[in-house]
Amino acid sequence: MPVGLHAPVPGSLKPIPGIALGIAQAEVRKPNRDDLLVITLPSTATVAGVFTQNKFCAAPVQLCRQFLVMSAETGLPPRALIINTGNANAVTGEEGLARASTVCAELAKQLGCTLEQVLPFSTGVIMEPLPVERIIAGIPAALHNLHEDNWLRAAGAIMTTDLVAKGMSTTCQIEGQTVTVTGIAKGSGMIHPNMATMLGYIGIDARVPQAVLHTLLSTVSDESFNRVTVDGDTSTNDSFMLLANGRLDAPLIDAIEGTAYQTLYAAVKRVAVYLAQALARDGEGATKFVTIVVEEGRHAAECVQIGKAIAHSPLVKTALFASDPNLGRILAAIGYAGIADLDVSRVGLWLGDVEVVRLGGRNPEYIEANAAAVMKQDDITMRITLGRGTAQGQVWTCDFSYDYVKINAEYRS
Repeated sequence: MPVGLHAPVPGSLKPIPGIALGIAQAEVRKPNRDDLLVITLPSTATVAGVFTQNKFCAAPVQLCRQFLVMSAETGLPPRALIINTGNANAVTGEEGLARASTVCAELAKQLGCTLEQVLPFSTGVIMEPLPVERIIAGIPAALHNLHEDNWLRAAGAIMTTDLVAKGMSTTCQIEGQTVTVTGIAKGSGMIHPNMATMLGYIGIDARVPQAVLHTLLSTVSDESFNRVTVDGDTSTNDSFMLLANGRLDAPLIDAIEGTAYQTLYAAVKRVAVYLAQALARDGEGATKFVTIVVEEGRHAAECVQIGKAIAHSPLVKTALFASDPNLGRILAAIGYAGIADLDVSRVGLWLGDVEVVRLGGRNPEYIEANAAAVMKQDDITMRITLGRGTAQGQVWTCDFSYDYVKINAEYRS
């Protein structure tokens, strides 16, 4: 089961006015499950997205990037998103692009907008042809199902190997008005910083111009989804989208200076961090959720770099699964993290409240049994001090269990 994670309670995911979600069972890969999601947007909406850095990025990722650039050039905003699970439409060449375009064209036809105003997303098995006919056949049912309060069912419809749906809502006060922020995400394996095999969608009940929304997205993604890793594999399909409804009587956040932007940023980050941590808590086969805090760095980037090195290490992750305080593995990862001028004689390491390493060596008062007790916990925090500055950074991960191998060995079964 996921580590300390439960599906959202019905009614807890608040609607965003003007943003409607429709779900259908298109049987993309398996029957009798929600696997097609359509999200429609008002004409006032603004949209920003960040995508995988994998060179084999999937056909829908390529089209999304292209369509967002065209939207900026033409002034025609995206009007819909269409998401399917079960098939990634990745490493499918020109045929994959054509199939994704066909899906967009059909939804555009039914909505009365242009093909380029429909953003496609896919997740699932790589290198298989997208079953266009099934997806197109499912579109009418998804459109018939459109509701603003469908976020919870939508969170379930985008799942692949996830065990629970992931979603969160929060509110903040801007200019005397309540601004709602609601987000959903999927992801369980092939999760690695700089995006992952994840899809994330956060809706905002506010007017946020494109340039401001893009800055907000870039900052928030770096502090949330780009800080999580399950297995170090960067997916072909990962996408994270911010959708601001642009409601005419909603607060306007048109600059990155000032309290209005900072208030919205804090709310969006709160949702994004929760969703990012949920990915690690629901990591394939995970039995433990791990927060890695690196402090006293010269800048945040090197702290995150060291945190990622630890989080990626299969040796560290298997020791976590075994509750084995073989903590030299953590120090080895710090040493190969790539900080050329790191003075290891200044490094400290805590596991929970147990000081393991002091000034680069074993703490004379360290008792292994105390560390072993910490490692038996479901939620574990590692803290590393570098002794070279005041910056800090966090990374979230999980352990590697036998089930991770089993799930991925049987993924296509």
